[in-house]
Amino acid sequence: MIALRDNFPLVRFHDGSVMNYDRAWLSSAVVRAAESAGYKKWWLTNHVTESISSFLQQDFEDNIVTIPRLEKAVQSVLQVIGYSDVARCFQTLPPPVRISLSDLARRAGNGFELAFFELLRVRLREIPDSPAQQVELGDLHACVKLLRGAKVWRSDCSELTGEIVQFVRSEIDQSRRKEELNLRLA
Repeated sequence: MIALRDNFPLVRFHDGSVMNYDRAWLSSAVVRAAESAGYKKWWLTNHVTESISSFLQQDFEDNIVTIPRLEKAVQSVLQVIGYSDVARCFQTLPPPVRISLSDLARRAGNGFELAFFELLRVRLREIPDSPAQQVELGDLHACVKLLRGAKVWRSDCSELTGEIVQFVRSEIDQSRRKEELNLRLA
């Protein structure tokens, strides 16, 4: 028996790739559809996202949900609550690019900040060629502690955090990407 994360099906994209279902990813697509339909800061985004999440977790029988099936489910919910205009604008987003900063720090080695920044540069420079509209950089706190060799947070950890954030912003700004990119750093 295979146990799926939080009892959600995997999401299969048109190219055959799969990802774990992610509420934030779906919510971003709902926000984008609402904005396209003329609703800024639409108050029903969380309700629609939770409705779909509940359906997938409790009532959806398969282990994998395809993009067309997921889009149809979201559009149905939007139409039922009276927002056909948002339903017409709804499309899922490409899967986000996820980069674990602590994994890069481990690969670079304890205290090797220059190697870390080079590994991060390589990963960030791959993004313009991907269809992703969202980049998630995770484990910043753990990454900084690894690079500093610190067991507890110190003032030099805060300095390095600022350097990493500035580096990421600079690399993204210099990229040749034409579409907007949503960057999430945690």
